[in-house]
Order: sequence, then structure tokens, then C-alpha cells
Amino acid sequence: MAVDPVCGMDVNEVTAQWKSEYQGQIYYFCGAGCKRTFDRQPEKYSMTSGTDHGPGHHHGHLDHPAG
Repeated sequence: MAVDPVCGMDVNEVTAQWKSEYQGQIYYFCGAGCKRTFDRQPEKYSMTSGTDHGPGHHHGHLDHPAG
């Protein structure tokens, strides 16, 4: 399992539909909205940024898959 760097949700790396690569690291996302947010400012959400976006860090989502 991976953690969505934008919202902190667990994401299955095998079945993830949304992913981005930044500085040689692959990031997995729960939905298209988180991927777009990351892609606009990857340095803000990447593990190399020094910014802590741990499990307690959440954003509201409008486009999570149902279920």
C-alpha cells in the first residue's frame, strides 16, 4: 500500500488508476483531483519536500470513486 501524498488515504499500488512520477519517485493517488493537485505543485507534496503530509492531513474530495 502507498499513501496518497495529498490527502493521506491508503492507495493500492497494484490497482491505482492515478499516479505521477516526480524526481524518480512514483506517487499514487486516490483520485484524479489529488493527482491534479500534486501535478500542479509536486514539490509541496513530495516526500523530498520536507513537508509533513502524514495520515492526519486531509483535504475534502469531490471526485473520490464511489464505494
